[in-house]
Amino acid sequence: MKIKSILVKSIAVTALSVTGLVAANNNTNTAQAAIVENDTDVVTVKNISDNAITVYNSYKKPEATGQTLASNTSWKVIKTAYDAKGHKWYDLGKNQWVRAKYVTRGYHTQAAVTQAPVQHQTQTENTNSAATTTVANNTNTQTTTSTVSGSEASAKEWIAGRESGGSYGASNGQYVGKYQLSASYLNGDYSAANQERVADNYVKGRYGSWTAAKAFWQANGWY
Repeated sequence: MKIKSILVKSIAVTALSVTGLVAANNNTNTAQAAIVENDTDVVTVKNISDNAITVYNSYKKPEATGQTLASNTSWKVIKTAYDAKGHKWYDLGKNQWVRAKYVTRGYHTQAAVTQAPVQHQTQTENTNSAATTTVANNTNTQTTTSTVSGSEASAKEWIAGRESGGSYGASNGQYVGKYQLSASYLNGDYSAANQERVADNYVKGRYGSWTAAKAFWQANGWY
């Protein structure tokens, strides 16, 4: 679906920069792309004629990921940002961005509250392919204590096996480690302990439990 560009008057850009929503260059008065404080935890796709909106890989230089979100579905939000033209975007996790103009803040009354963000199509295709996964030397033998046990630990290991073969050193594009988390999630710390901690937080926030995440993975081929 093509998205029409919106022209933003310089006076509007200036006003936004004053409130901290968009950073502006004082010399050229040209708006700069910027991540800002989140204004919502959840968004719902508007009921539009195409019945779906496009997902992009970035708000700065957006390229379609090949994935779409259906009308009236609700999604949790990780980040809010404005691009250089003043357009507002939401990150649904793992650098999957949608234009704010196509969504509303909050849940749809009929939407599933545990719905997770979409995954890049290339990631879905590659998660089970050993040929597209690289492993750093000596990192796949790291061990660390998990914070979950029983069926939760079993579900967690099941997902790790599908995502990386259980290797902390696995990488596939921007996805890193045992649970194939976005590098931005790990914030430069690829240690086994941090991967475990971030993965637990990600799953808790998205699905509530590892068993729920596993069920979603089994139904969709990603989590």
